[in-house]
Amino acid sequence: MDERIISIEDVSFHYPEQTVFALQHISLHVKRGEWLAIVGHNGSGKSTLAKMLNGLHYPKEGSVTISGLALLEENVWEIRKKLGMVFQNPDNQFVGTTVQDDVAFGLENNGVEQKEMKERVHEALEKVGMTAFLNQEPHHLSGGQKQRVAIASVIALRPDIILLDEATSMLDPAGRDEVMNTIRDIKEKEGLTVISITHDLEEAAKADRVIVLNEGSVYTEGSPEAIFQLDQELLTLGLDVPFSVRMSQLLADEGLNLSQRHFTEEELVRDLWTLNFEK
Repeated sequence: MDERIISIEDVSFHYPEQTVFALQHISLHVKRGEWLAIVGHNGSGKSTLAKMLNGLHYPKEGSVTISGLALLEENVWEIRKKLGMVFQNPDNQFVGTTVQDDVAFGLENNGVEQKEMKERVHEALEKVGMTAFLNQEPHHLSGGQKQRVAIASVIALRPDIILLDEATSMLDPAGRDEVMNTIRDIKEKEGLTVISITHDLEEAAKADRVIVLNEGSVYTEGSPEAIFQLDQELLTLGLDVPFSVRMSQLLADEGLNLSQRHFTEEELVRDLWTLNFEK
């Protein structure tokens, strides 16, 4: 049986100034080692859920368990050691004057000894391909590089789970690919659990499983392949199906024998090139 690392059971939450619930009777589970994407339009509840997983909100009803710990005020700091969060704007996470200072900051706060801290900083930067920028000032980096440093700051703390909260929304396509490939590589090598909170279905396509939120509730869930079959439903929910998926479907409808429905433009071009070459 797959081990659950996060369990959310019948959770509801509303903000103090509001009567409408931001989350309504949500139940979902995350398996250890999987990549789960949680998608939804603005106001669907995904940002509230991200803050709850990081202990910034507590459920009004129901329960949340993370790495075997119930989400309670007395457990919140222990939970934050197990779940690292990468935010939307990397500039808001930088506190050090150099890349290595920034990665070391969380370790210093956790009382890690100097020798081990140095080892962890170099190890984390190596995993994200940023050792060449050790003494660089963060504000001189590109957007993708900044997010890779933010990821290094998180993985240096050795959490069980990485939570990406719209972590690629401010990046250009090259920066987005850079960050997603980094996360995929680390997940596969370290066996980390990844939760991606996003409105970008191209990012969600890289996940093992997708949960769609709507108006504070779970609308549906399934593999990326299954979710992208709901073309019109997703549009109705304010989500845009990736161009490559729509184009794959249109070409298949015209009788073109594609090998699969493609989640990236690169995959689609490669398949079209192969078909042309075979002819």
